[in-house]
Amino acid sequence: MTAEPLADFLNRARVRVDEALARILPTPPACPAIVSDAMRYSVFAGGKRLRPILTLAAADAVTRAGHTRVGDTRVGDTRVGHRFSGAGAGADAGADAGADPDPLRLALPAACAIELIHTYSLIHDDLPAMDDDTLRRGRPTLHVVYGDGIAILAGDGLHAEAFTLLATAPALDDPETLRRKLRVLWLIGSAAGPAGMVGGQAIPL
Repeated sequence: MTAEPLADFLNRARVRVDEALARILPTPPACPAIVSDAMRYSVFAGGKRLRPILTLAAADAVTRAGHTRVGDTRVGDTRVGHRFSGAGAGADAGADAGADPDPLRLALPAACAIELIHTYSLIHDDLPAMDDDTLRRGRPTLHVVYGDGIAILAGDGLHAEAFTLLATAPALDDPETLRRKLRVLWLIGSAAGPAGMVGGQAIPL
């Protein structure tokens, strides 16, 4: 397996993440339009996608090391359904998951979950009760555009969506996959919670 130029990998991974995020974020009638619009306003605010790209890079590195058996983890046709299928979502969902030709597809739910948690943290960090920032990435922050209430709800929604992704993809029918999934849920929950990100945010208040 030959090494892909770094710039090519970064561009490819960023496109994959953006396409997946566009599919997974809920839209009406699944949620109120204003909440959907607010979440998308922040998620697609022009970030570098560094965190999800690093997640995909880790998956790529593990695959190149030869650790490709992950059990029955066909993201495209499991409980997340259409969210990770379709154009740009990777190889056909019916492919042999034991030697998936597109390992990044299997890592997309985790990559997107990391980005949603990051975005939710920025939304709440910008609130008047926190840092009271009015600009982020060159445009008005979410609470300036939608108000504090919707900004809080949009952040809460992204946080919940992140753990929904982690809990539902890939499928739960393989014991080893389930064990790994629970480990990932614990690690991310711990890092994002009061002993991690939330605790760090409280220090300067």
